[in-house]
Amino acid sequence: MKILMQETDEAHPLSLAQLVEKLEGYGVEAERKSLYDDMEVLRVFGIDIEKTGSRNCVYYVGSRTFEVAELKLLVDAVQASKFITRKKSSDLIKKMESLASVYEAGTLQRQVYVGNRVKTMNESIYYNVDKLHTAIYDDKKISFRYTDWAVDFTAGARVKRQVRKNGRRYAVSPWALTWNNENYYLVGFDAAAGRIKHYRVDKMESIHISEEKRSGEEYFKNFDMALYSSRFFGMYGGMEERVDLKVENRLAGVMIDRFGESLSLRQEGEEHFLASVTVAVSPQFFSWLFGLGEGVELLGPIEIRRQYRHYLERVLKKYQ
Repeated sequence: MKILMQETDEAHPLSLAQLVEKLEGYGVEAERKSLYDDMEVLRVFGIDIEKTGSRNCVYYVGSRTFEVAELKLLVDAVQASKFITRKKSSDLIKKMESLASVYEAGTLQRQVYVGNRVKTMNESIYYNVDKLHTAIYDDKKISFRYTDWAVDFTAGARVKRQVRKNGRRYAVSPWALTWNNENYYLVGFDAAAGRIKHYRVDKMESIHISEEKRSGEEYFKNFDMALYSSRFFGMYGGMEERVDLKVENRLAGVMIDRFGESLSLRQEGEEHFLASVTVAVSPQFFSWLFGLGEGVELLGPIEIRRQYRHYLERVLKKYQ
């Protein structure tokens, strides 16, 4: 099985004589008849062993659990993931290569460009994700310390991690993990605040799973993760508000990408449409608006429009 799985595919079959020779390399003596029986057992076991030719038959594994195109997608996802360290990326890709033949694995290897990608330095995130999934599955609350990056000028402007709240632990009921803006986030219920909050997994440390049952189930019965993520720009917090936007027709795709296909649009003249969306009002939301330039106008509420104007004025002062 190992020889067939690793060393054969449709373009690289092996004859019975070659299989006998390769088995000898493992110290296994075999003959043609026993190989026929062995391959039939493997077929019954579920391995797709194909045979071509009539007199000089050759054998190879046809379909596998993952097609090469699927493995390439997974490799690309691992490469692009900032939260997976370079070392863990390399380990995962090697494991994925083992799911293909050595020849197909070569096509995956040529896709590997992990070296210069921006990657997290926090190896523990890999195990944080596993622990959080365990807590969600076991219906338990968690506690953890939450960190930020800070500049330590006493050590020559060295960047280091520092814990928030002077090291006091956060207590949260974990309900879901989501991938947003190239980072992993835990979405949970904060009983003390009485609302849903999210936390970047790579900023969490010393996660402890308690024996206490989770709370906040009523908030997550009809929870829509896609809708929740679309409201937070860069997953930065802020008060949620319903805002009205006047948008040029050419930016319809941008709005759909951001808020989904169920976005309600109303025509406004020949070149614009109106959209009413719920967002978390934050500097990141204002930055997203500014990135669209004159193509989008924030119509209201008036107070949010005023906040946006003040935001623009404060930035402009830096360049006067």
